Amino acid sequence: MLAAVLVGLMGFCALPVQAERLRELASIQGIRQNQLLGYGLVVGLDGTGDQTPFTTQSTINMLQQFGVNLPVGVNLQSKNVAAVVVTASMGAFAQPGQTLDVTVSSLGNAKSLRGGTLLMTPLKGADGQIYAMAQGNVVVAGAGGAANGGKAQVNHLSAGRIAGGASVERAVATSLGQGDYVALELREGDFIAATRVAEVVNQRFGAGTAAAQNGRVIQVRAPLPHDARVSFISELEALEIKASPVAAKVVLNARSGSIVMNQAVTLDPCAVTHGSLSIVISSASAVSQPAALSQGQTVEVKTSQIEIKSEPGQVVLLPRAALLSDVVKALNSMGVTPQDLLAILQAMKAAGALRAELEII
Repeated sequence: MLAAVLVGLMGFCALPVQAERLRELASIQGIRQNQLLGYGLVVGLDGTGDQTPFTTQSTINMLQQFGVNLPVGVNLQSKNVAAVVVTASMGAFAQPGQTLDVTVSSLGNAKSLRGGTLLMTPLKGADGQIYAMAQGNVVVAGAGGAANGGKAQVNHLSAGRIAGGASVERAVATSLGQGDYVALELREGDFIAATRVAEVVNQRFGAGTAAAQNGRVIQVRAPLPHDARVSFISELEALEIKASPVAAKVVLNARSGSIVMNQAVTLDPCAVTHGSLSIVISSASAVSQPAALSQGQTVEVKTSQIEIKSEPGQVVLLPRAALLSDVVKALNSMGVTPQDLLAILQAMKAAGALRAELEII
């Protein structure tokens, strides 16, 4: 499976370097998403809600706002209500009246939010101010059922989504640069890319227009009038930048055993040996039968057998590999599992034979 994945990626890695638009490599400083968060209630559930103390308290507080006062000591037992957390992301330049998609997630032990309706919920930003109001029918992409102790479920039922479920109530002030300049921020820090961006901008708009401040920020002189600055930024984002050389990197997922490497990975000659150690524990049940007329009792006896196998590793010589296809062939020649390959790649990196950066996720 590892060979199939790596060889499948070779087709993409072998493509020639192409130019990318500046908007794909960098963003304008100050233009960003704003995260919103709210706490609310979902009602109308078919007995799949929760009965946590905070849900009961929230329900009583909501009823009091509508003039419904419950007698003291009344235990509210409603399984059709669930406490939820509502999240949304408000983009830059969002104006009052625009709608946002929201995600509704159960906060208690509700079994399902399917068929529920989110009541009006204020969504706040990091500063504690309300920026949007959410309400609507929750759509859950799943189904489930239970009967006679059996249960079947498809997808996740304790979280749902409301398309256009929030309305923006307050706009976030966004500044397109301070004074005569706007700042471009590369999505990944790279001194080569920062230098190329500055060179392309200066070729298009004149010398001295852009200057790279570091490996991520490029300062660009922009027109002062607001309408001219917007037009200038649109032209700026449309510029094509030749991509910088890709750094050699191998990404290892220690949990799933998946390994992905790019076309810049190379391999120096090295010898690798990797033995395998396996421990097998087997248990069996037997019956101990007492002798006749001994007045003993029949008992169940469990027997266990532990076997440890240690197979010697075979030394494999890996030649120099300058192409990704050669690296894949060399690694496949060892015939090890992806989990074993994680340890081998780390050892090869420590020995200086693997010319790549290892990133473990």
